Amino acid sequence: MADMRGDNRPNVAFIGMGEAGGAIVSGWGAGARRMRAFDVKSADAASADEMAARYEALGLSGAATSAEAVADADLVLCVVTADQAVAAAEAAAPHLRKGAFWCDLNSCAPSSKRRAAALIEAAGGRYVDVAVLAPVYPKRNMVPLLLAGPHAHDVAPVLEGLPMAPRVVEGEVGAASSIKMIRSVMVKGLEALTAECMIAASAAGVSEEVLASLMKSHPGTDWPKQTAYNLERSLTHGARRAAEMDEVAKTLADLGLPNAMASATADWQRRMADSGVKAQDDEAVEAIAARLLPVFRAGE
Repeated sequence: MADMRGDNRPNVAFIGMGEAGGAIVSGWGAGARRMRAFDVKSADAASADEMAARYEALGLSGAATSAEAVADADLVLCVVTADQAVAAAEAAAPHLRKGAFWCDLNSCAPSSKRRAAALIEAAGGRYVDVAVLAPVYPKRNMVPLLLAGPHAHDVAPVLEGLPMAPRVVEGEVGAASSIKMIRSVMVKGLEALTAECMIAASAAGVSEEVLASLMKSHPGTDWPKQTAYNLERSLTHGARRAAEMDEVAKTLADLGLPNAMASATADWQRRMADSGVKAQDDEAVEAIAARLLPVFRAGE
C-alpha cells in the first residue's frame, strides 16, 4: 500500500465532513490521527466559518479543495451525499497518491460505485466499495461496515487499526453496496410507510386505535416507540435518505426490476425533510403526526 510515515499510521483524508464524518472522527478522539478534511460547504462563504469551527473542534486540518485534502493521504474516506459520490471521485482522482485507498462510504447504486471506481483506478488509486450498515450514532467509528472489491482484503486491516469495524464480502465493486441498497428498500420504506400511516391516522382521528391494532397484530414491536423513531429519522435525515433512495431506485432499475416502492419512498423522505417540522426528544408519535398534518394538508 502507500508508504506509511513515522509510527506506521496512515495519513487519513476525509472528503465530506457532515454527520457521518464527524461521528467517525469524534469516535477516534480529537487529534488522534493525522487527518485533513474537505467539505464543499468550506467553499461557500455562507458556511465556511461554520466548517472551519467544525474542523477545529474535531482536531482536523481543513483543506481549501479536495485536491489539497488528498494530496498526501494514504487513505481517503469519502462521506458525501449519495448524489455527489461520483463527482467527488472525479474531482479528487487526479490528485491522489499512487496506491492510496479511496474508501467510498456513500449510499450509492452499484453502477454509481463502479463509475467512481473507474475514475479512482485510472488515476492509480485503489477503490473500495464500502457499505455502512447502521446509523453512525451511537457506534461512531465502530459502526459496522461491509467492504467489497479487489482491494477490500488489503484495506481491512488498515481500517481495523484506526480502529473501525469492517467485514469483507466477496465480490467485485458493487457487492457491498447491493446489500445496503436492497436492505434500504425495507428500512427506509418502513419509515415512509410510518409517515403515510400516522399522518392519515391523525387526519381521521384514529391514531390511538391504529397503534393499538398494530400492537395486537405484531406484539413483538413497540409500535408507539418505533413509529415515533421512524418519523424522527425522516424529519432529521430525510434529504439524505431521499438521495439514497434515488440510488436504490436506480439499483432496482439496473437489475431490470420494478422500483415503484423505492421511488415513492424517496418522495416521502423528501417531503418529510421539506416539511420544516422537527421532532422533539421523546415526543409521542401522535404529537409528531398532529404537527405534520397541517403541513401536508396545506400542500394539497
